[in-house]
Amino acid sequence: MATYPTSDQLLVVIDPVARRTDGESVRIAKDVLSAGAAVKVCLPDGPEEFARALARRGSRRPVVVGDDRTLVRAVALLHRHRELAGCALSMVPVGTGLGLARSLGVPTGAVAAARAVLDGSARRRDLLVDDSDGVVLGAVRIPPLRGAPAEEAEPPHDPSRPWLRTCQSLVRTLVPARPARLAPSAGSGPSRLRIEVDGTTLVDLHQPVAGVSVWPGASGVAEIEVRPVSVGAEASPVLAEGRTVTVSGADFRYRADASVSGPVRRRTWTVREGAWSLTLPPPR
Repeated sequence: MATYPTSDQLLVVIDPVARRTDGESVRIAKDVLSAGAAVKVCLPDGPEEFARALARRGSRRPVVVGDDRTLVRAVALLHRHRELAGCALSMVPVGTGLGLARSLGVPTGAVAAARAVLDGSARRRDLLVDDSDGVVLGAVRIPPLRGAPAEEAEPPHDPSRPWLRTCQSLVRTLVPARPARLAPSAGSGPSRLRIEVDGTTLVDLHQPVAGVSVWPGASGVAEIEVRPVSVGAEASPVLAEGRTVTVSGADFRYRADASVSGPVRRRTWTVREGAWSLTLPPPR
């Protein structure tokens, strides 16, 4: 039986969604990894078992098999337990939501990704951490506000004809309710937000914005792009960079990597330089 150094002992944690959606790619990845390293495979059925598997990895290098959410979950767990700095993660992307993995440089084919786990090297990457201890690997995006459903108008009541109100109530009972209509001003609309970078206001509440994007840049700073609302010609985006970004104002939702959070009225993201490591293919 082949023996491997500690660095080639892998803990392969396979997300249940990956097993259901593309079992063939999962099988191929296991075969390639098992041919080049000592592999222990874990098949968690849910988030709690996934967390326990990572916590009990010992000296084995963790390899997650799944989609973008799987990778973000692993990074978030290691960050929460303050073990992220000393643990190099590897990933074999399997599933449908793989945009983040692709943008980070992970091959999206099962064979190529598994070989990168075996032959690649760990690269340190910056991380965005928010004030609720959430992590962002790729980007934060704040879209325009959306309108709320408007209530159907109640027909006016005529006190001189109580029988009419009774008939109206009966009709509303028998006829299926129509979907709630959007208010005339609903749909995508501008947000009024204050965006501060390193304590300095970049955009204030008086300037409506069509969207905000924040992502880790280079050398421990975040890149910020604010798209202001314009009348007539399209306005140029407002660009900035800094170590902390605070967004506040009316309730807003935001997309961080593969999930949507909120509504919140204030959120601060801080760049952690070189906070985590991801195994990537060797440079060509």
